[in-house]
Amino acid sequence: MEADQVRGAQKSHKGPNLHAETGRLLAKGRYPAVSRRSFSRREWLKDATLLGAAAPLALSPKASGLARFQNAQRQIEPREATPGLPARLFSFDPSLYRFTPDEDTFLEEVQQATFLYFWEQANPKTGQVEDRGAADGGALRNASSVAATGFGLAALCIGAQRGYEEEGPIRDRVKATLSFALKSVQHQHGFLYHFVNGETGQRILNSEVSPVDTCLFLCGALTCKGFFADKEIQQMAAELYERADWNWMQHGAQTLAMGWMPEQGFLRARWDSYSELMMMYLLGMGSRTHPLPASAWNSWQRPQFEFNQIAYIGAHAPIFAHQYSHAWFNFRGIRDKYGDYFANSIVATKVHKLWCVEMAERFSDYSEDLWGVSASDSEHGYAIWGGPPTMGRIDGSVVPCAAAGSLVFLPKECVSVLQNIRTKFGKRVWKRYGYVDAFNPLNNWTSPDALGIDAGISIVMSENARSSFVWEQFAKNPEVERGLEAAGFQPNARS
Repeated sequence: MEADQVRGAQKSHKGPNLHAETGRLLAKGRYPAVSRRSFSRREWLKDATLLGAAAPLALSPKASGLARFQNAQRQIEPREATPGLPARLFSFDPSLYRFTPDEDTFLEEVQQATFLYFWEQANPKTGQVEDRGAADGGALRNASSVAATGFGLAALCIGAQRGYEEEGPIRDRVKATLSFALKSVQHQHGFLYHFVNGETGQRILNSEVSPVDTCLFLCGALTCKGFFADKEIQQMAAELYERADWNWMQHGAQTLAMGWMPEQGFLRARWDSYSELMMMYLLGMGSRTHPLPASAWNSWQRPQFEFNQIAYIGAHAPIFAHQYSHAWFNFRGIRDKYGDYFANSIVATKVHKLWCVEMAERFSDYSEDLWGVSASDSEHGYAIWGGPPTMGRIDGSVVPCAAAGSLVFLPKECVSVLQNIRTKFGKRVWKRYGYVDAFNPLNNWTSPDALGIDAGISIVMSENARSSFVWEQFAKNPEVERGLEAAGFQPNARS
């Protein structure tokens, strides 16, 4: 079935029937079951916008300059993100944790396998990364996610740094990816469509122009700009970033629209409540060409959640909402007037673990060394599930990227989960590209695929936990400092 037939199927089906149609395409090996995520994410984010904002915290003394931010990140322990957080959750600074030799060797194996996904499941001519691919490897399905391509650009930097492939071919792949994105990938005012044909760059699956997926791509491009001493790479990455018209995506409001579609214009839902949105506003405020006003940082809500009397800024969203912005922006040791987002993600990860362990009465597989549920494949299709609060029909499935994406927040606990998964379940869950996307120990279901964004957050956060490498390369861009300063970030006061 060709792309126009896919679009026709989407026009004639809604809801579960649409997902069934893309499932049939997946079975034929032509297109991945990608439509579920693009629709479901809008739904749960729309729900999140109904929550109220959290009370602001006191400001720290004013400071400026990225060097001061970086010094703060090295020297100062995280502080509470919201009033009343238990001191026991802040008994250590995760940046001081040193992986044992065995843990480090293990994470190296995870990264090498995950890198292979981005090397093999990308079109070699265009560099566009498949939204998903068979976990054991296989032919391209020709359906690319721009977010997966962004993570892939960061993975290429990691691969060059660690010698997973020779730097020359990696550099050529980066150039091909950026050049194709500039010249051939469909966009509107610099913002890319969520899903495109990896061969042609044309929109597929009636996907939306997506600011969040575009930002994940731009973060990867800027990481390459920081890492490669190559004027062509740097110029293309800068051009891709600077053509994004953030004011257009505001569409007359303070917050960003969740997307745009040629059939209906701007989506009614907006990025106006805490989630993975921080990277979008910071990139927008750092722009030289079409900057967001600094006031946009204050326009989105920061609702306070509570679990077992533990308070934190949260969202009705999977755990990735506390991970994605942190993959690129190093928030350690800095805060804005609302709180310390790095410390907040430590709490959110700890709470997520506690929530999973408490469910052991219902799902006997969950334990101290086996937990983690984020948006992923499930036995019944792609699922937007997680918690707390519980969202989706939790069934005992385990999603490795939930722990891998939080390695910078709870390094000891998260690496223990990942090691336990591989040791206990072996070849059932560990394939050519590392972990399968998800599996259920209670009924022996295992996803046959690896997903680009889940593999991406895993390799990037593993590298950041080991070396801060992606953070450091990304931070070389002056746009990063401009965004953080416009948002009012300052070093934490010493405890």
